[in-house]
Amino acid sequence: MAAELVAQFHARDAEGRVYPVHEFQEASVLANDGHAQGPLVTYRLAIGDRVNYLGDNRFMLVQSGIEIVRIP
Repeated sequence: MAAELVAQFHARDAEGRVYPVHEFQEASVLANDGHAQGPLVTYRLAIGDRVNYLGDNRFMLVQSGIEIVRIP
């Protein structure tokens, strides 16, 4: 299944660098019992690097471990 781009936003690291982040959503994820669990949401930088969601508008760049915060 292909992921669909559903949002775009910017996030900033502690040194002030700004990162363009893309939010993707897959139609649905199946639980181990085969029932739909809900949509799978993933995040990537515009250049393709993976981003993990930490909660409360906080994210971490997977390759570098840099924490970034969503700009309101």
